[in-house]
Amino acid sequence: MSLLERLNNDMKQAMRNKEKDKLSVIRMIKASLQNEAIKLGNNELSEEEEVTILSRESKQRKDSLHEFDKAGRQDLVEKVRAELAIVELYMPEQLSDDELSEIVKETISEIGANSKADMGKVMAAIMPKVKGKADGSLVNKLVQQHLS
Repeated sequence: MSLLERLNNDMKQAMRNKEKDKLSVIRMIKASLQNEAIKLGNNELSEEEEVTILSRESKQRKDSLHEFDKAGRQDLVEKVRAELAIVELYMPEQLSDDELSEIVKETISEIGANSKADMGKVMAAIMPKVKGKADGSLVNKLVQQHLS
């Protein structure tokens, strides 16, 4: 089942169950997918493009969560946390810390990196491998640890 079909089914179910918050988030995701398809001039997006859009939606909510938390807006923090949980339902399964650490080690040895000066090369090689499956800031932290 494609992501769009899954979103449509979940949207119908949310309407039946009168889950306004879930319905709102699903509609936002669908709108983002459709806007990207129009922008690219495609009728359908590839799975990789869908993951990119979902990652963007997730990152936006994480950034908002951080800002609202910093501002002490608990009402908005809870709302954004609920939205983030719904977005993450459609994301690919996230890599565990051990799996991610192993990928970082392998990539560092493939490239032959041995100092923090090689950080950009390592990140450029890793990110396509873990796209949508790991948070970029976590990857960055692990690469720094392994290069120091």
